[in-house]
Amino acid sequence: MSWAPRAGLPIVESTTPPVFTLTGPVTRPRVTGLVDDVRALMEATGAAVVVCDVAGIGPPGLTAVDLLARLQLAARRAGGDLRLRAPDPALRALLDLVGLRFEVEGEVEQGEPALGVEVEVEPGEAAV
Repeated sequence: MSWAPRAGLPIVESTTPPVFTLTGPVTRPRVTGLVDDVRALMEATGAAVVVCDVAGIGPPGLTAVDLLARLQLAARRAGGDLRLRAPDPALRALLDLVGLRFEVEGEVEQGEPALGVEVEVEPGEAAV
């Protein structure tokens, strides 16, 4: 596949994405309202990404997984994406177990070297 080159600079989001903070415990009746809140936040700000702070979500369980899956679906239907902030290791393990992948704030993207890591080059090659 090939793409035609774009004229000018690439589009870069220069603003900080809005933050949606979840506090626990997560219950089934709250799920629908929270999904509506994320959708409204994306529409109001026009942001392509919403950061979801899950530090206060409480003990992870299937209700929390269901909520995050629904929030991600709502964000994608609105033309954006959901990024997690401060997920508990147990929550991340549970999300991996059920096959849900989320971008985590402050984490190196897959395939990119971590910041401050120098790539070793052969003698005579230009440094990258």
